[in-house]
Amino acid sequence: MIRASDLSKGLAVNHEGEIHIVVDTQHVAKGNKRSYYQTKLKGLKSGRLINVRLRTSDELDDAFLDKKTMQYSYSSGREHHFMDMDTYEDVLVPPDVLDDQGVLYLKSGATCEVMLHDGQSVSITLPNTVDLEITETTPAIKGATATNQNKDATLETGLKVRIPPFINQGEFVRIDTRSGEYVERVK
Repeated sequence: MIRASDLSKGLAVNHEGEIHIVVDTQHVAKGNKRSYYQTKLKGLKSGRLINVRLRTSDELDDAFLDKKTMQYSYSSGREHHFMDMDTYEDVLVPPDVLDDQGVLYLKSGATCEVMLHDGQSVSITLPNTVDLEITETTPAIKGATATNQNKDATLETGLKVRIPPFINQGEFVRIDTRSGEYVERVK
């Protein structure tokens, strides 16, 4: 059993007799009223998105899926190829599991947790942070300090982020995959 307060994105749960993947969950607390969790679930077989309101004490059944560490290889069109680290088998991940935005955090060789149901990938957990090279940005401004004067940058995967003005093209930066924001410069 999983408490509503322990739900997180990508987790598999059994809700009303069907396996669902948690797409999003938010804690809502309004004044003197009881707090609750507004959770968006995607049905594994139906593909339907449903919104579920759960009390903090509610519990859902844990859905048992195979969890494997896999290495990202490449993308072909909108399909993504991962290599099973145990069997070296190529596993195809469809675009509804890893969207176009999620693949921007991955470069060849990156490892992820992939959840499988009957041999099919149903969910991917990206690493919390990734280190990517800056391929395009404006030159550093002389005398610029680390204030709120961030500039646009394009990273090696095509991801666009805002970075401090003192960071130049060719340097590596750490990006938080959960928020899509710059964390720090990597030495």
